Amino acid sequence: MDGQPDQTVPRRRRSGGRRGHAARAGGAIIDQMPFRQPRNIDRPTEPLDGDGIQAIHTGVMRILRDIGIEFLNPEAVDHLRRAGCRVDGTNVRMDSDFVMEMLGHAPSQFTITPRNPDRRLTIGGNWMAFGNVSSPPNYWDLKTGKVPGTLDKYIELLKLTQYFNCIHFAGGYPVEAVDVHASVRHLDCLFEKLTLTDKVVHAYSLGRERVEDVLEMTRIAGGLSHEEFEATPRIYTNINSVSPLKHDFPMLEGAMIHARRRQPVIVTPFTLAGAMAPVTMAGAVTLSLAEGLAAIALLQFISPGTPVAIGTFTSNVDMKSGAPAFGTPEYIRATQMTGQMGRFYGLPIRSSGVCAANVPDGQAMWETTASLWAAVQSGTNVIYHAAGWLEGGLIASPEKFVMDCEVLQQIQRYFDPAIHATTPGDIALDAIAEVGPDGHYFGCQHTQDRYQEAFYQPFLSDWRNFEAWDGAGGTWTAERAHGIARAIIDGFEPPQMDPAIREELTAFVAKRKEEGGAPTDF
Repeated sequence: MDGQPDQTVPRRRRSGGRRGHAARAGGAIIDQMPFRQPRNIDRPTEPLDGDGIQAIHTGVMRILRDIGIEFLNPEAVDHLRRAGCRVDGTNVRMDSDFVMEMLGHAPSQFTITPRNPDRRLTIGGNWMAFGNVSSPPNYWDLKTGKVPGTLDKYIELLKLTQYFNCIHFAGGYPVEAVDVHASVRHLDCLFEKLTLTDKVVHAYSLGRERVEDVLEMTRIAGGLSHEEFEATPRIYTNINSVSPLKHDFPMLEGAMIHARRRQPVIVTPFTLAGAMAPVTMAGAVTLSLAEGLAAIALLQFISPGTPVAIGTFTSNVDMKSGAPAFGTPEYIRATQMTGQMGRFYGLPIRSSGVCAANVPDGQAMWETTASLWAAVQSGTNVIYHAAGWLEGGLIASPEKFVMDCEVLQQIQRYFDPAIHATTPGDIALDAIAEVGPDGHYFGCQHTQDRYQEAFYQPFLSDWRNFEAWDGAGGTWTAERAHGIARAIIDGFEPPQMDPAIREELTAFVAKRKEEGGAPTDF
């Protein structure tokens, strides 16, 4: 694409097209649901029977006992040696009794409170929280095509993160600001995140200096004492294993710092069946769980009761090209299986909303929708990359962000208890008798009393027939999403922050930059 708009997205009648819901009465850009954390009231899909659960559990424990996990961090190895694990260089083997004892310390549910306590999240139980796209090195929109990420594009995607109420937390960088030097990137990016959003934020576990800087910036932004910050979770991190069977130095270091400060750690192995894991879903899930539980056991030994969650990023590769695939039937089943095993171990669960598509087209939406509904079916609590992800995580797109938020709002509406209420007014026998066999329900009082709130109202979908849509300009979905994204970004107003807190945060960033920031090697 080389910076040019991708020609797979139609451009017809751009000059005559409407802005696609970008302007609303009263100045609002879109009509959206209020910020609230949905609860998953459905029974989870559980493909494994009792024997299947035990087979995977046995496989997990045999990997940990007989094969072992490589811990490429001497401090982590020392902790596990003291815990009685068998250590051979960097290889650590741990018995099932030790693992299960450590898992018993982990809470099944916890909260994270950001600088705005009204945005507090509950992680665990049947609560769900959706986050923005995180960590792509590239950016794509209808005007620029595919380009490297910059701080300006990072800021634009943060504005979408804050604006949309169906996004509950600001995960990793929504696009990498590759124009900012790596030694100080975390300082600039977290400053923008903490001032442009008031939602729960994430710390990358990339070495001690970065983690400690981000923890301190989060404390300052919340106006908290050190004691208040460590009294309850305020921020979280996510670490990935290096599949197969490894945990690297910087992520373990960051996770251990979080554990000692009583801040949550999500452990998410990234296992691609057929490449980094066995080609079978049961084998890939078993390997993934072994890697994840090994790190959780370490953290619970260091700081019993530290909030943790087990993540799944198990999918398959295209065996023709080796490229990762997402939103596949195998991905869905692996997510459901991991959710089932997460409940078996008493841990909150993380999964993702992902796709392999390169532009915000039909493939992008059917793959992402499949992965988001896999999160629902699996009983997932934390859903990463729920809005804006393209090209297997290599691209962040504002159009895709807006399109995904339409899906997220539909999921939120799906869980509204009003939809399946069974009061006499909902059963509507009086209305049924009034209309009878020859009338219609458009004009009856029962409909008139309820029609404004009866059904989900989209902000992006266009429900007109072809002639009406075509006559109004025939704008395609990505074009409408582009208009909405630009209107949100251009009209964005940041959440309030005490000027004294902002000044203290600015001073901290300046001081750390003067000191050279963080090392760029590990």
